[in-house]
Amino acid sequence: MLRGKGWGISFFDEMTGQTGEVRSPYRDYHDWFAQEDAARIQRKAQQAEAFFRTTGITFNVYGQDEADERLIPFDVVPRIISAGEWRRLSRGIEQRVRALNAFLHDIYHRQEILRAGRVPTELIARNEAFLPMMMGMDPPGGVYMHISGIDIVRTGADDFYVLEDNARTPSGVSYMLENRETMLQMFPELFARISVREVSDYPLNLLKSLSACAPPQCAGTPTVAVLTPGIHNSAYFEHSFLADQMGAELVEGHDLRVVAGRVQMRTTQGYRPIDVLYRRVDDDFLDPLNFRPDSLLGVPGIWDVYRAGGITIANAPGTGIADDKALYSYMPDIIEFYTGEKALLPNVPTWRCSEAEHLKEVLDRLPELVVKEVHGSGGYGMLVGPAASKKEIAAFRKKLEANPGNYIAQPTLSLSTVPIFTKAGLVPRHVDLRPFVLMSPQGIIITPGGLTRVAMTRGSLVVNSSQGGGTKDTWVLED
Repeated sequence: MLRGKGWGISFFDEMTGQTGEVRSPYRDYHDWFAQEDAARIQRKAQQAEAFFRTTGITFNVYGQDEADERLIPFDVVPRIISAGEWRRLSRGIEQRVRALNAFLHDIYHRQEILRAGRVPTELIARNEAFLPMMMGMDPPGGVYMHISGIDIVRTGADDFYVLEDNARTPSGVSYMLENRETMLQMFPELFARISVREVSDYPLNLLKSLSACAPPQCAGTPTVAVLTPGIHNSAYFEHSFLADQMGAELVEGHDLRVVAGRVQMRTTQGYRPIDVLYRRVDDDFLDPLNFRPDSLLGVPGIWDVYRAGGITIANAPGTGIADDKALYSYMPDIIEFYTGEKALLPNVPTWRCSEAEHLKEVLDRLPELVVKEVHGSGGYGMLVGPAASKKEIAAFRKKLEANPGNYIAQPTLSLSTVPIFTKAGLVPRHVDLRPFVLMSPQGIIITPGGLTRVAMTRGSLVVNSSQGGGTKDTWVLED
């Protein structure tokens, strides 16, 4: 049986550690902060907020019309990771991404992992994220997961866990870039004092990585475009930001059509072929002729062009099976099966509610567990047992009993804390980390750092922006 930790636990603080002494990655920052005027930092924090408002860095919250667009809270205290810690994380992330890409190829071809009994067949066959139409398909360059975000949590000085894999359309990279730009503007003296690895080359790396995955029919320099559902999407700012930063076209479904066997975009000079489409539209909505007929977001006939090698779709259709939360608990087996190695970054212990024995234990321990929807995202549809009322737990229990296969459960982890700046000074708050990974036939690029999401409320373990979480700049130190 899996055993998780309860609510009354101590937390590892990334700045002060277990002893209360400032840890080495934070020493230079701590010394600087101790000499600074709190009022000046407060002014800088206000300036940063104004910058985000002026820039238009907002996100939409579904189902809340009164707050259609919100500003994600930004904290001016960086999260700092040493060079050695980052090397260890990078090795584990790269191993995981390679294994997931190999898994996707296998699942859509020979399905050796199912034949070997390492993953249950029904987990794939009955999974709504599995796309039978991808069977036998070879995406250009053999890459399924062009862009991924691997969510990592920390519980101790040397204890890192992968919380989940985001293999469909991971968001948040624009906030990583804007957070760094804001910090450079607000505190240039800090970057002169502390050697921090850059993240600003992400858009160029993204363009190069996508271009390297151009389809067989591409002639010359690949044309890259970003497909957005439109301005009402929660991540629209990011779609437009990335298109602008890459020098790529930002398009919606109605801007595209199939002409002469290619997906082409409307321009002032007529229609122009697209080679690589970075889509921020879910599989179901990609092509109304082959998927949901009521979709107004996709391109009629794009699937046929894709099958014929006329376009690269990033991420490849059907990648959702790789970040399915029901599959997550099998990741150690998946990594070992395709790499021959033990996982360098462990999973969080997970109960599969689809299994009767696991379900029984989860129901017995609901007040102390975190329960998530298998296909959920953004912090929606989940129960944080220790923070929930008896009424909320009772209501969730009914949903869980009615459809156990829709849920997994995990212990309430002792998430590490990092300081945020408040009127009362520095106070600890819980964080996670989403590093962003690019994959192409040329290799894997992991941006040093990623997006640190922080629970702005004291005691809260929910870091999602949709649930009130904020962000902060993530510094990976140079050697």
